[in-house]
Amino acid sequence: MAVLVLDNGASAAKIAFNTADSPRLIPNCIFKAKSERRKLFIGDQLEECKDYSGLFYVMPFQKGFLVNWDVEKQIWDYMFGKEVMKVDFPETTILVTEPHFNFSSIKEAMDEILFEEYNFKAICRSTAAQLSAYKSQNDESKKHLICLVLDSGYSFTHVVPIFNGKVLKKGVKRISVGGKLLTNHLKEIISYRQLHVLDETYVMNQVKEDTCYVSDNFYRDMQFARLKGARNTVLRDYVLPDYTHIKRGYVKSATEMLLGPKKENEQVLRMNNERFAVPEILFHPSDIGIQEMGIPEAITHAIEQLPLEMQPHCYMNILLTGGNSLFPGMKERVFSEVRALAPFDVDVAVHCPSRPIAHAWEGGAALSRTDLFLNKMCVTKAEYEENGKNICREKFDS
Repeated sequence: MAVLVLDNGASAAKIAFNTADSPRLIPNCIFKAKSERRKLFIGDQLEECKDYSGLFYVMPFQKGFLVNWDVEKQIWDYMFGKEVMKVDFPETTILVTEPHFNFSSIKEAMDEILFEEYNFKAICRSTAAQLSAYKSQNDESKKHLICLVLDSGYSFTHVVPIFNGKVLKKGVKRISVGGKLLTNHLKEIISYRQLHVLDETYVMNQVKEDTCYVSDNFYRDMQFARLKGARNTVLRDYVLPDYTHIKRGYVKSATEMLLGPKKENEQVLRMNNERFAVPEILFHPSDIGIQEMGIPEAITHAIEQLPLEMQPHCYMNILLTGGNSLFPGMKERVFSEVRALAPFDVDVAVHCPSRPIAHAWEGGAALSRTDLFLNKMCVTKAEYEENGKNICREKFDS
């Protein structure tokens, strides 16, 4: 039986059949470009666009929840259609992810669209954290029943304790900081200090991904950032794309910055303390007026909500997933700060998979190949037609 696994993230959808080795990453978005005003680019059709400056985004997700079904349906039509997955709906089961504490109306709308408009054979709804935990717990040689997933994505950062595949809701914590906020903050800093880039979300997101890192000592790096010349080990020049000679921006090497000549018409951003000050918001949201805990406090607070006998196991199995896990230094910083807050007699271990963005999809693909998934976790179209939306409400608990 064909099983389509869709990790439907707010920024990127990860989609493929469970027989594939890795998913396709498709932006969960419709783009309009200044250079081609009449044309819409759905998902990865954006690669056909010649000029990424001033892109206008139409997104189905707002604040982490799927609210615009007209836009999402256009994206799904493209992904399920002949250009991407070529889905045979009556013969296909779909495993799809949804946010934590999703609204009932959104769940019911998703079930209705997948069954009644697309006619899937069966569906299963889960959360990305549960699938990530399944993947990591079954990859390890020693099978852990409990895992603490730190899922830092586009809209939010979630801390989710999972025991034997079930979310321990009492311990779930949400921080209102994600990749979108970091990119927007970087745009504001650069616009204030150097160049007006408030309309350049796509380019500035690339700048963030290429230059930012998580500092292991914020105040020390601040001292370095104040130094002049070669003594400033933080400073980097980022060459912006011009879409004629340079299609994608890049970071100059330290040697090229000091000795290389500046090329004609080359537009450069000087990235100094922004490189580590922007990701620092994940650890201190109060720096920009968000009165919430940072990641280390959220982790320890989540663990303290659990029964005492579970707590040491959670500290030993902290799993980083989501796009923000790709920042260099993220794993080491989370470890050092959680180690400082945790009880002295407890071991702490932080794990980061090689592909944190695709980790939930990989977990979903592995789970969908088990008998448990096929026999216990899905709702078939026949069951849905007989019992209505209640059967989905009973079986899928997010």
